[in-house]
Amino acid sequence: MAKIAKRVRDTREGIDRTKLYGLDEAIGLVKERATAKFDETIEVSINLGVDPRHADQMVRGVCNLPNGSGRTVRVAVFARGAKADEAKAAGADIVGAEDLLEIVQGGTIDFDRCIATPDLMPLVGRLGKVLGPRGLMPNPKVGTVTMDVKGAVEAAKGGAVEFRVEKAGIIHGGIGKASFPADKLAENIRAFVDAVVRAKPTGAKGTYVQRIAVSSTMGPGVKVEPGTVVSAA
Repeated sequence: MAKIAKRVRDTREGIDRTKLYGLDEAIGLVKERATAKFDETIEVSINLGVDPRHADQMVRGVCNLPNGSGRTVRVAVFARGAKADEAKAAGADIVGAEDLLEIVQGGTIDFDRCIATPDLMPLVGRLGKVLGPRGLMPNPKVGTVTMDVKGAVEAAKGGAVEFRVEKAGIIHGGIGKASFPADKLAENIRAFVDAVVRAKPTGAKGTYVQRIAVSSTMGPGVKVEPGTVVSAA
C-alpha cells in the first residue's frame, strides 16, 4: 500500500470526509489548509444530474465572478480595423487576424482566453483542431464571439470564468485565491453555482445539483451541503 505523505495526512486531519459542511465552514476548513508557498487557487466542483453524451444535457456557460478570480488572464482577440483598436485599448494582450492565425498554427498559444468578431470566425474555424481541445475556441454561448470586443476583453480580465460539464457530469471552476477573505470566496462560489443552475439544460431530469465540494490547489476536498449554496443562489 502506498504511503500517504505527512503533509497530505495533516491537511486531511480534522475533516470528516462523510460529512456535508455548510458553505462558510467548508471555506474556513479549506483556507486553513492552504499552506503551500504560493497563493493556492480555491476551486469548486459540482456533480450534476446530467449525461453530457446527449446534446440536450450539455451544460456550458460563463460566470462573471463578483470579486474576480485573482488570476492574471492573457487574452487574444481576432479582429480587424476599428475592432482591433478597440480590443487593444481594452487591454487585450494579442490582437490580429491572418497574422495571429499563423502564430497559432505555428504552435505558439500564449493566451488563456480567445475572443473573435463574428466576421472572423471562418478564419478562426481553421484552428478548431488546435483551440478546441484546449477549450479556447471562441463561442457565442459564452460571449467570446461578439462585436463587443471591449466588453468581452474587460470581462475576461475582470474574472469571467467559463465552465463546461465533463463526460462524468462534473463541472470544475477556479473561483478565487486562498488569500481572498472568506466572505468574498463565498460570494464567488454562490455566483458560480447560480450561473451553473441558470444553465440547466432542458434534458436534465431529477436532481440537477447533486454534490458540491470545495478545495484548494494542494488541499483536500471538503463536501458542501448543496442547500447552503443553491438556496442562496
